[in-house]
Amino acid sequence: MAGNSHFGRPGAVRKGKKATKVGSGGQRRARLEGKGPTPKAEDRTYHPAYKRKKEAEARAAAEAARAASSRLRRVLQLPESHELIAGRNPVYEAVNSGVPYARVFMVASLANDDRVSAVAAAAAQSGAPVVEVTRHELDRMTDGASHQGIAVEVPPYEYANIEDLVDAARDHTTPGLIVALDSVTDPHNLGAVLRSGAAFGADGVLIPERRSASMNVTAWKVSAGAAARIPVARETNLVRSLEDLKSQGYFVVGLAGEDGAVPISELELFDTPLVIVTGSEGKGLSRLVRQTCDVIAQIPIAGAVESLNASVATGIALYQVAELRRRS
Repeated sequence: MAGNSHFGRPGAVRKGKKATKVGSGGQRRARLEGKGPTPKAEDRTYHPAYKRKKEAEARAAAEAARAASSRLRRVLQLPESHELIAGRNPVYEAVNSGVPYARVFMVASLANDDRVSAVAAAAAQSGAPVVEVTRHELDRMTDGASHQGIAVEVPPYEYANIEDLVDAARDHTTPGLIVALDSVTDPHNLGAVLRSGAAFGADGVLIPERRSASMNVTAWKVSAGAAARIPVARETNLVRSLEDLKSQGYFVVGLAGEDGAVPISELELFDTPLVIVTGSEGKGLSRLVRQTCDVIAQIPIAGAVESLNASVATGIALYQVAELRRRS
């Protein structure tokens, strides 16, 4: 039919007017222009190269800080073997308890603090120089530790020997009591053991030269001054040292949570000279040390807990021995 020929086919009906198209306004042209050059792999946060770059930058910053600290130590003529105890309370406790020290480093603005003033007065009385430094310099000297504006320089620790510990026991009315640490490598544990030893009347702590924490700044700090009151002996061979103590009348008690071990509260011969031997939390007593012990004692604990921290176990054992001796 002629009248419907413009609809494309006979009978077709257009339902509405076709909408007009809006121009692209250059949008297609912008898409064709591209996004510029691809960033380098090390600049893309999701790429492994970016992580490697950041790790390298962190290592470089740490090395630069160590170099700056080393230069500052040379300027201050601070020997490499000397260490710094930092923080108001640790410094105050160290100086107050008689820890030998060479110099005090402090920020001048802290002069009105009571603890800092007491440290400065003690240094003046002992003839130790007080060196004024900036907070930034103390940051570098202490490798970023929380120094609170003061630090004291301590010389290397002077270790005792076994005979010193035995001699110390002769000055007491109670039987000798020595703590031996077998492969305890965390200085926090060593410092805590010193604190417990001083609290419960131990004559000293025995450690081996190898695979053991040493008396460093961390141990000094954790001991809260006890390191100045209780000696630490360091010997080459722990087993041989224990045998030596046994020959001098000591009874060696190893701590281990195993079946058949005697509860520490039921320990016999507690009124004789004792050596309490504590192993590492993970591996416990080494084979030869365990064979050297006269008895293995345990601290009963809840089944949900596999083991105790070395310093915690030592503290509990020392308390139990002190209680047994007190009641006898």
